[in-house]
Amino acid sequence: MAEAETSSEATAAERPAWPGWAIATAICIRFYSRLPVPRLPGEGDLHGVPDFRTVPRALPFAALIIALPAALVALAAGLAGLSGTATGALVLAALALSTGAFHEDGLADSADGLFGGHTPERRLEIMKDSRIGSYGTMALGLSLLLRASLIATILDRSNAWGAAAAVLAAAPWSRAEGLLLLATQPPARSIGAAAAVGRPGLATARIALALSLVLAAGLCLAAHLPLAGLLLGFALAHGAAAALARLARRLIGGQTGDILGAAQQFAEIAVYLGLALTLGWAGR
Repeated sequence: MAEAETSSEATAAERPAWPGWAIATAICIRFYSRLPVPRLPGEGDLHGVPDFRTVPRALPFAALIIALPAALVALAAGLAGLSGTATGALVLAALALSTGAFHEDGLADSADGLFGGHTPERRLEIMKDSRIGSYGTMALGLSLLLRASLIATILDRSNAWGAAAAVLAAAPWSRAEGLLLLATQPPARSIGAAAAVGRPGLATARIALALSLVLAAGLCLAAHLPLAGLLLGFALAHGAAAALARLARRLIGGQTGDILGAAQQFAEIAVYLGLALTLGWAGR
């Protein structure tokens, strides 16, 4: 009997505490962006490493807040009559300011490491290097070009409200795809950002994906964007993230924070692509 009680107490001690939706959202905003968030009642150390075993359930809400300035830029630029190209560029500038180019840095480091080294150890060493190489430069340039062009296409084929909704819809799903990789793929390093925050359970990742789907669908319906395009974008995003996960596992043994950043960039491009394609088909 005593042994059963001891085992139960140990299990309870190991089980991560759920901090509440507001605090979890604030933690995610601080981790994923540069946006200032005040201390909320009941919060602990603001500078401590977040516990990602449960906190990322609230990531979709945090992602919407992080992307909100960029969505407002898309709306304002579109209503002001700026070209799609200018609007797309301004949206990406606003996103980079909000996040500190957090995900873009991961994409560049992943490209340099995965394709610039010949052994897992050398690839991981390159990924830790703050300098950017030719692979990283090309990957970053292509990401910026594709996202700006696709936002411009969505604006031209819908309206300013549609472009703003697309920016908001892509934000939670693209980050949830990275979260799914964190939950399902082993860490390539025993140290580093991805290893330090802890691994969420599959249930946590699925909750984040489900919330992302609901939020994105609501935004698309409100802005009269095709749900078929959203679902196509989500399918493309999931396929791209899965392909990246397989590549990373083969070349470096698993995921890192940089790989998660690259997954977000792939997924964001995929969501815009799905919406742009479907809007084009509907216009024919």
